[in-house]
Amino acid sequence: MSCPKLMTFGPCGGVRDDASCELDARPCPFAGPGAQVVSWDREPPAPTSPGSTLLAAAQQRPVVLTDLAIPSFDPDGLAAVTRALAGSCDAVLVGEHQNHPDFPPTLMAALIAQASGVAWVTLACRDRNRLVLEQELAGLAVAGVDGVLCVTGDVRAQGVRPDVTQVFDLDGTQLAELAHRAGHAVAVPEAPSAAPRQLRPARLVQKQRAGAHLAVLNHVGSAAEVASFVAASRELGLTIPVIAAVAVYTDERSAQVLQNFPGLHLDPAQVTQVLGAGDVRSAGIEMALREARELLAIDGVAGVNLSGLASGDGAMAGAQVKAEIGHRIREEA
Repeated sequence: MSCPKLMTFGPCGGVRDDASCELDARPCPFAGPGAQVVSWDREPPAPTSPGSTLLAAAQQRPVVLTDLAIPSFDPDGLAAVTRALAGSCDAVLVGEHQNHPDFPPTLMAALIAQASGVAWVTLACRDRNRLVLEQELAGLAVAGVDGVLCVTGDVRAQGVRPDVTQVFDLDGTQLAELAHRAGHAVAVPEAPSAAPRQLRPARLVQKQRAGAHLAVLNHVGSAAEVASFVAASRELGLTIPVIAAVAVYTDERSAQVLQNFPGLHLDPAQVTQVLGAGDVRSAGIEMALREARELLAIDGVAGVNLSGLASGDGAMAGAQVKAEIGHRIREEA
């Protein structure tokens, strides 16, 4: 009950390095001394083979999942960015941001489909009770979404709709079970660099038991950390494919966005190298490609997530950066 997100299967990915909550200075109840993994204590759902193009492709070759960074409530901008990314990735990942609400997930999926995109849609528990989450899952099935990323969700950013109650009726692991039973391809996040790091591999295995088909990792400081995390997870029984995050930034603003979230880590030397380059855009693209190559060389990593704002010059500029990186990754693969 001391968790502000009312989580059952914690901790979330926002635990700070000192094991405090992302919300304030309170200690995370799942990350203190003697913390243990909260086991999935329910009957695992029956194994399924959902008809996901991303999951099918991951069985054959490295896949590219690209964050969809777009202005809020802008269907034309959404369509333009989706079209700009066409051919550079296997699917786009629609976020649920803490600082700028957007169209509901079902509508986002429909709009992306209209623009000939393949959508993996994030569904968060922050603003929806169980009934509304079930409605969204049913709607996403009708909209033909390729998959659902099930997250507890960040607490709402300070000053964003303080008059509205935050729900957290379920947590991300419980939502993963609901999504699995609804017939969706289910992805879950994990934060290898967030405290308590030693419990993160086992926690991902418990999410697999709850029904996850895919793991999408948060940013870490090095490929070696990802390799260690994936190996430890496999030893504990993880069998689902893993997608590792590639930090995409080509200016100070897009780098800062990635550095401001608890539980996410970038290599500060690499950030300094990119931002100090004569051509920062080209340097950022090359750094992202280098990171992607290192991650894809890891046994057990099935693909990469091109993550971040990419550019402070607007959504289309960011999409063009990610598209260039995605095309080059796919050409090399």
